Amino acid sequence: MAAVKTAIEAGKHIYCEKPVATTTAEALDLYRRAKKAKLKSGVVQDKLWLPGMLKLKKLRDSGFFGRILSVRGEFGYWVFEGDSVTPQRPSWNYRKEDGGGIIIDMLCHYRYVLDNLFGNVKAVSCLGATHIPKRWDEHGKAYRCTADDSAYATFELDGGVIAHFNSSWCVRVRRDDLLTLQVDGTKGSAIAGLRHCWAQSSGATPRPTWNPDVDSPINFYDGWQPVAHDEPYENAFKVQWELFLRHVVKNEPFRWTLLEGAKGVQLAEKGIESWQKRAWVPIPELKA
Repeated sequence: MAAVKTAIEAGKHIYCEKPVATTTAEALDLYRRAKKAKLKSGVVQDKLWLPGMLKLKKLRDSGFFGRILSVRGEFGYWVFEGDSVTPQRPSWNYRKEDGGGIIIDMLCHYRYVLDNLFGNVKAVSCLGATHIPKRWDEHGKAYRCTADDSAYATFELDGGVIAHFNSSWCVRVRRDDLLTLQVDGTKGSAIAGLRHCWAQSSGATPRPTWNPDVDSPINFYDGWQPVAHDEPYENAFKVQWELFLRHVVKNEPFRWTLLEGAKGVQLAEKGIESWQKRAWVPIPELKA
């Protein structure tokens, strides 16, 4: 946050990673400072340009889903503790005092994915957990984990859509990708990873019956068709960066500003509040 403030004071346009701050108030302050200085701003929201997300958007825009009912997200993988296998993430991720925590990390992503693809987030119910209490840092020294390493969040969206995302660095992967999103609608469903997407129309939906005493006669992977790679896909970070450069140089529209970044921080903050209160928490509209 301090570096962004310094850049604004120096009259520089701003393009930064998320989260832009650790509190909504701080994030809004950055947006207002940049706006007052008449500077252009942008926040990385790269998942929107991943091939899997673009395919979901294409299905949505074509009416494939009919009325969207729900979105289910699964994210995460096993991050080794560090005692015998080198961990794949830095140790600060697991220390709250250093800005760690999966809620502040991932709910910022979920905010822009949900807002842009499925409907504005209206409320959140979130439960965090620190499943692994002890890890080893980059120097092999044991430390106590003070940040959440897992989060189980449900979101209410505009139009009655319900989204639920499980996020964990303590889960072993048995799914198509490290991040998968399943979208179910009245006319069809789709599930997307980072690059690939599979869809099942209403006409291809099987009719199972419940019988736990025999093996299912249905292979539930049948009936899902891959959504074609029908166009070249650039690196997602590169695509957004180029859009921001055209915004700066040519004044082309660009909606993913520091205000959008503040919305991500807001959702993470409200998710933590929900965890603390063990209650649903509404997401008020941010005033620019």
